[in-house]
Amino acid sequence: MKYPFREIDISEIENVKIGNAEDLEHATGCTVIICENGMPAGVDVRGGGPASRETELLNPAATTDVIHAVLLSGGSAFGLDAAGGVMEYLAEKGIGFAVGDIHVPLVCQSCIFDLAFVSGDVRPNKEMAKKACQNAELNCPKQGNAGAGTGATVGKFMEPDRIMNSGLGIYAVQLGDLKVGAVVAVNAIGDVYDFETGEKLAGMRTMDGKALDDSELALYETFLSDPLHSAPNTNTTIGAVITNAKFDKAKLNKIAAMGQNGLARSIRPVHTLSDGDTVYALSTGDVQADVNVVGTLASHVMACAIRNAVLNCGDFHGAVGARR
Repeated sequence: MKYPFREIDISEIENVKIGNAEDLEHATGCTVIICENGMPAGVDVRGGGPASRETELLNPAATTDVIHAVLLSGGSAFGLDAAGGVMEYLAEKGIGFAVGDIHVPLVCQSCIFDLAFVSGDVRPNKEMAKKACQNAELNCPKQGNAGAGTGATVGKFMEPDRIMNSGLGIYAVQLGDLKVGAVVAVNAIGDVYDFETGEKLAGMRTMDGKALDDSELALYETFLSDPLHSAPNTNTTIGAVITNAKFDKAKLNKIAAMGQNGLARSIRPVHTLSDGDTVYALSTGDVQADVNVVGTLASHVMACAIRNAVLNCGDFHGAVGARR
């Protein structure tokens, strides 16, 4: 299909900066999305095991209208400490809600479980998050084993030696004056497919490691022999949709929900109790646009970013990558 929009660099979306920091040796990292002037935001959580911070701020009934950053990170619940580094970085720059001489930046965060991949003892912390903020000034984030996707893997329903390497994916488009992009760390229990061709790109490998197996089929077959078998809770795909369209929190929650369709189009199985799948939606501009158009684009760019997440990864710490 020939679409009427064109691909752009995500840095072309106004009023937002994105930066990564990572520890490649221990396979963990974080990605920060900063809007110094504040941005309305929404969130949609579909997985049963999220690790998150301050997401209740995005409830339309909550008082605050804007946040100043979203942090995506590894480290599972341990990684939630890293958001303090983003707060300190922004506060030192005078960014946040002024309370006398104090500035209080609002930072939402979600984490993937990467503790079982290389090292469970090293997690994103305040210092790493501050480094990501410093790198955001360059606004040139890498894909693959970078940032929040550094320790990401996919195809994790069966034995650990059958997983594949995954990472951070980014994609953005422009339709007229409207810009919509996505950033995602793909750490799924399921397999990743090209949503446009149906080709399986990465996921659980066969026992001999020579081909791709099928996680969805394995889920059904395992049930027949062990109806109460439970998959490991070491998964979560987290990401954000960013647009220069002007929306409030209520509409952005809908856009985040439609952005989750990008996960459903690309990952199988997805949104299980063993995942913590979470998508944010962020409004950084004042372009007038229909929520249905932006939500549909959100699904598209998220699916493209998921594809990029696995195709930008080669072999890493013993896990085979799909990079071609």
